[in-house]
Amino acid sequence: MSPHPRYHYTECGLDNIYLVNGFGLVETPHGQSVHIRNIEGLHKAIGQILARERQNLSGKEFRFLRHEMNMTQRDLAAVLRVDVQSVARWEKGHTKRPIDGPAQGLIRVMYEQYIGGNEKIVDPIKRLAELDEAMNSDDDGEEISLEDTEEGWQPSMAA
Repeated sequence: MSPHPRYHYTECGLDNIYLVNGFGLVETPHGQSVHIRNIEGLHKAIGQILARERQNLSGKEFRFLRHEMNMTQRDLAAVLRVDVQSVARWEKGHTKRPIDGPAQGLIRVMYEQYIGGNEKIVDPIKRLAELDEAMNSDDDGEEISLEDTEEGWQPSMAA
């Protein structure tokens, strides 16, 4: 008895994903194509495996998790407090060292929260990164005027 054919699913951007079932060949006007059932569920399963592994993420795996959360390299770089080029180099595998441990930990936690139903987790994390960037800028910021009102201290409307 021969083993069932497997499908090497490289379309997700990873080189090591093989499907045992859940796929089939379909005829299209352009020739044969592969149809994968419940592709969202498949990507969620792949992401969960990556987020829960104990070994270092490869650049492609890191990129997969980022894409699944619909984050740009710029957004992720801001969250991780690294430059965009660092994220790009990690994802392309153009670095001699593994991706920084804190970066791996944070993207895994973010992904787990994201797929656990907390899809909005990305927004406050991006906002925190923006606030941190603003707080660490060389600019002292705008002048803030306050006035004592019946409701307590409030931003002043008079400028």
